[in-house]
Amino acid sequence: MNRPHDLITLGRVGVDLYPQQTGVPLAEVETFARSLGGTATNVAVAAARHGLRTAVATGVGDDRFAPYVRTALRRFGVDDSQVVTVTGRQTPVVFCEIHPPDDFPILFYRAPIAPDQCLTCEDLDLAAFARARMIWITGGGLAVEPSRTTTLEVAALRAPGADTVLDLDWRPSFWSRPEDARHWYARALELATVAVGNRDEAKVAVGTRDPDKAADLLLASGVRLAVIKQGPHGVLARTPTEEVVVEPITVRVVNGLGAGDAFGGALAAGLLAGRPLREVVETANAAGALVAGRLACADDMPEPHEVTELLWRNARRHPQDPPLSVPPRAFTLAAHRPRDVSP
Repeated sequence: MNRPHDLITLGRVGVDLYPQQTGVPLAEVETFARSLGGTATNVAVAAARHGLRTAVATGVGDDRFAPYVRTALRRFGVDDSQVVTVTGRQTPVVFCEIHPPDDFPILFYRAPIAPDQCLTCEDLDLAAFARARMIWITGGGLAVEPSRTTTLEVAALRAPGADTVLDLDWRPSFWSRPEDARHWYARALELATVAVGNRDEAKVAVGTRDPDKAADLLLASGVRLAVIKQGPHGVLARTPTEEVVVEPITVRVVNGLGAGDAFGGALAAGLLAGRPLREVVETANAAGALVAGRLACADDMPEPHEVTELLWRNARRHPQDPPLSVPPRAFTLAAHRPRDVSP
């Protein structure tokens, strides 16, 4: 029998077509760069870069983009055995605009329903989830059926001592009734042991953007660790007995998409390694900052030595020193999610 996966993520995959021209609307973009994307996919790739044995459970269409997704996952060292081909659906395509430092509207082509939203438990290897050291689910997976039921059932499969991480992952365009989200997030939190998201996502999940109150409410829901990403105010991580606040790292932003997923992959790796919470969050924060300085998501996830080098350089700076780079508009990043728009 193969050894258990360190991490299995459940959620979406997409083919990202990101503009190579910055600061212009999509109508004026002349060239695009293709890369792999989707929150669950990005986290699996990011964690694989840190040496974890990872898999992503997701769906693709019976179309010509599906082979690209599978090939890219294998190239990144991610097990694609739970990538399901859904007949009659199309592999999602994602466009965005790039307006640094903090505006990256994203356009999802997933209508009427994406393959990952069609997954049922019958499509998946549930035994693999039950043996995994960590399961990663997303708020986006709660938006519609049958992926909602599948997400909740998978979340409950964790082995004794394992974690189920709920990535709050708020995508309003996925929900026909956004007002229903709070209820389903609460159901997922009952099954999770770790919750991670930014302040806007925390508001959807527990009703407040205040990081202190949100962390307390997430812990009250039953998770053992709440992580609130606060943009220019850093990261707050809290357990019932410990609190860590990590300052942001100033970077020159190329594209803020994918930063939160780089954060997630490094967070998973650190938690599974049993590292001190401060070290885990500092490493995750640096991983997110690195990806914000790059164009792509999965393709640009950092290697551990790059994260270590950034942390070392950041630690050596004295308060009077200039930031690592001095762009016209520096962006202090602790990993955020961009706004999304409907096609």
